[in-house]
Amino acid sequence: MIDNIEILKNITVLYVEDEQDLRDVTSSILKSFTRNQYIATNGQEGYELFLKYEEDIDLIISDINMPLLNGLEMIKKIKVHNKNIPIIVTTAFSNKEYLLEAIDIGVDKYVLKPIDISKLIQAMSQSLSYHELKDLYTDKLTSLPNRNKLKKDLKVANSDLVALIDIDEFSTINDLFGESVGDIILIEFSKKLKAYFPANDYFLYRLEADKFLVLAKHKVELDDFFEFCRMFIEKVEFESFYVDENEIDINITIGIAQSKGILAYKYSQRMIHYARKRLQKIMVYDEVYQIQQSFEENIKWIKQLKNGFRDNLLQAYFQPIVNCQTKEIEKYEALIRYIAHDGTEFGPYSFLNIAKRTKMYPEIVRVILEDSLKLIKEKNKRVSINISYDDVSNEKTTSFIYNFLEENKEFTNNLEFEILESEEIIDFDLVEKFITTVNKFSCSVGIDDFGAGYSNFHILSRLKIDFIKIDGTLIKDIHNSKDLELIVKTIVSIAKELNIKTVAEFVANEEIYNKVKALNLDFAQGFYFSKPLNYKDIN
Repeated sequence: MIDNIEILKNITVLYVEDEQDLRDVTSSILKSFTRNQYIATNGQEGYELFLKYEEDIDLIISDINMPLLNGLEMIKKIKVHNKNIPIIVTTAFSNKEYLLEAIDIGVDKYVLKPIDISKLIQAMSQSLSYHELKDLYTDKLTSLPNRNKLKKDLKVANSDLVALIDIDEFSTINDLFGESVGDIILIEFSKKLKAYFPANDYFLYRLEADKFLVLAKHKVELDDFFEFCRMFIEKVEFESFYVDENEIDINITIGIAQSKGILAYKYSQRMIHYARKRLQKIMVYDEVYQIQQSFEENIKWIKQLKNGFRDNLLQAYFQPIVNCQTKEIEKYEALIRYIAHDGTEFGPYSFLNIAKRTKMYPEIVRVILEDSLKLIKEKNKRVSINISYDDVSNEKTTSFIYNFLEENKEFTNNLEFEILESEEIIDFDLVEKFITTVNKFSCSVGIDDFGAGYSNFHILSRLKIDFIKIDGTLIKDIHNSKDLELIVKTIVSIAKELNIKTVAEFVANEEIYNKVKALNLDFAQGFYFSKPLNYKDIN
């Protein structure tokens, strides 16, 4: 019975045979069930046809004994250009030496002469199916098993210990030397892996561009495996790669995990992230990281957010911002909340990052804008809204904001935007464009979290802003720290010179309030004045 003959209908075959009668009969039959055929009368002609039509040829059928260039020599030359192409040999000799050599150079199948067409078709079908399956499970660049093979192996593996190996900043190599050099580095790196991790003890995989994985075949002590991997890091980072007279050094990070099946791989991925965050070369997963719990929490919040938008469970709360001298409320900061059906309130730290990663964040921007507009229109309040650099650099988000402002421009003079300074501003032109555009709608713009992380005073002169909100880490202990007092005093002094208003956040008690008032800040907000309020609680 011929398996999967349908696979042959769309292929192109190179058929090489010096015997004319056999060639004519076989090529005629090939024409009846393959899309296209290239016919050669000897090995040299076959090789030249291959070079000319390599991109089109899917499978090669060749005799062995031929003039000018025999079939096996032709195949060797073809394998230099394409080592993965399916090849079948036909021969009148059941000579063991021929067959062993054919297998050695990568021939898939052989068919004895006189040719039985049904057996030839069967061989062709099986060869193509094999290569199709091989491509599914094999990385073409390094010939290592790929991610598909890993997932399959993890289901039946006797061991549950893996090491994920990630080449640090590999894109820099591609940028500096070109992708062809990068490919050579990956091939050479895979060779180092094969040489270091014995095939009897470990499976090796290339999962994607610069990520490789080692799976222990047998039970191994975790401490021994860790030390073995640590020594591999030293070996790799000590030995340079040489490509076209370029000496190239690489660094790697390894995440090790031991768990059931695919979880081991997932945990090792997370450990790469943890290791880089902690500037470690190698780390081992431990239950203390609660990664599985994190996965489950993420999935829970994805579902809750979808339901929340449907059931209007997400809404803006508003925290008053007061005048430091009079304690009168000047405006409100809009803050997103998730209010569960049972009344439980969740702040943005529970779900905001998940919303950003799952394309639900624009819905949060919409909720904040619509709820803020309602407070402005119906209660004549001034409202300040947080916006990140990512928002400003996202064309869809800014287009939505601009359209919203245009549709409600009679109320936008009471709307403010606070750009988060804790997120590094990469493109000041984009931010300037945003400020200029919203200024046209009489919206004020400030910098939030000023003094946190990336603080640069040149922001104050570079961007046309109306106010800065000094980060809470500088305010919450200002009544106990002369250093913090000096920093805030300096910020306020510079802001006054530039005619920029100042806001203190995290004002939690009277001592802090008295201090920021004495330092001549313009506004303050915090639990000393009020917690964030529901719309209905604002007069």
